[in-house]
Amino acid sequence: MSESAVTREAAIARLTVIGPRAVESLIVFVDRPETGAKGRVAALRALEALGDGRALDAALRATMDADAGVAAAAIAVARVFLRGRRGAAVLDRLTAIVLDRAGPETVRLEAVAALGDLNPSTLKPLWDALGEDPSRVIRAQVDAGRGRRPADMSSLDRLAAAAEHGLPDDPDALRRMLGPGGTAAPLPTLHHIIERIREREASEPSARRGEWTRARGTAHVALAKRSSRLGLYDLREALDGATAPLPVEFLAALSIVGDSSCLEAIASAHARAADRWWREHLADTFQAIVAREGLTRRHGVIKKIEKRWGRLPAGTVF
Repeated sequence: MSESAVTREAAIARLTVIGPRAVESLIVFVDRPETGAKGRVAALRALEALGDGRALDAALRATMDADAGVAAAAIAVARVFLRGRRGAAVLDRLTAIVLDRAGPETVRLEAVAALGDLNPSTLKPLWDALGEDPSRVIRAQVDAGRGRRPADMSSLDRLAAAAEHGLPDDPDALRRMLGPGGTAAPLPTLHHIIERIREREASEPSARRGEWTRARGTAHVALAKRSSRLGLYDLREALDGATAPLPVEFLAALSIVGDSSCLEAIASAHARAADRWWREHLADTFQAIVAREGLTRRHGVIKKIEKRWGRLPAGTVF
């Protein structure tokens, strides 16, 4: 994977939109040290967004990587599965990382944060063991984890609180909640989170708005992975109002659950787009929906798009 940040981001975007078909290729990147640390971190980020169980073994291996950035990114992938069928394996690995006093502090902190998704009663023996840890930062994190404070509730509980009482001030923290919590949260909770984020975006200065937009995209992916189309109206509206490329999570969600009602919004955004990779990923998403829905040139929406814009997004195949 390229060392260019722009190229890496474009590659992550394309692979995320491609979805489950990209998982095996991404795993190869992660398992290949010659890919380079930056490329492997990028691949792990894409795997985290996809949340496919096939990635877990590679992520668990990568948690022990000599590069702290790779190990931390691998922990973020493993965290997605902490409350799932293989949660015990994830718990064992994260616990070993946290207890390794010789390990990089940043990696240990990432593991502590991931374990915070579990109930405090489950973690009490571990927190007790870490009470005398030589790292002041680790001890502070553990102290914050005692007593089931709101910041250290399970991701599922925190999402429910965010939907009912208000969002946290950190959009990245919300995105981390949506990883494990989004797999189990009630669908109306996720939809309410999207509505709250949209309201928050409108009140944020432009410098911060993009972070909240990405969090909204992450919530859409969580909904889409549950095969819910509750968010389609917001996705279509986001495309209609976009004056710049949206975070790739929006297209990933559309690729998973978008239907024929989304194609006009995608075609319109494609026709307006000046950014090359945005046009390419809109075209990829359009094609993914056409293929999944089994559409042909005879379908009304396809005829309407061709009549209005004179052509379909480049690369459309029937």
